[in-house]
Amino acid sequence: MVKVYVSVGSNIEREQNIRSGVAHLRQQFGDLMLSSVYESVAVGFEGDNFYNLVVGFEATDAWQANDILHQIEYGHGRRKGGKKFAARTLDMDLLLFGDSDLRLKGLDVPREEITRYAFVLGPLAEIAPRELHPTLKTSYLDMWISYRNNAPSVADSIWPVLFAW
Repeated sequence: MVKVYVSVGSNIEREQNIRSGVAHLRQQFGDLMLSSVYESVAVGFEGDNFYNLVVGFEATDAWQANDILHQIEYGHGRRKGGKKFAARTLDMDLLLFGDSDLRLKGLDVPREEITRYAFVLGPLAEIAPRELHPTLKTSYLDMWISYRNNAPSVADSIWPVLFAW
């Protein structure tokens, strides 16, 4: 079994879709590690704010895990071929599969968004602070501290919300 991290986000019926999406992950993968839920503004388009979190669990196959994520998204109304920056009922992205670099094998893992967006890096640093990025060999906590020091206004673009599971 390999430790997997997935970003989860929604800006359409976000509480319901986040809750349901996490329940489906639990059904498929068992025990989950959940970050806090954060609110953030929509990035790349005008739209309602998102709820985001990062979920950790164990899996045996990255491609199978990625397919399950897509099935869960489609089950929540996501459509294939939609715009990259658009409103989402549920968005689930495989961020990490252990310390594997699968980009040359057809998966965007480690996901580029880890270093690009506060709504991904902040929650990841919360639940996997000492783990190292597979290619950068830097801990997520150190990456988050650097992010906060170098781009504080961007880092402050996410804020925790009270979320009753």
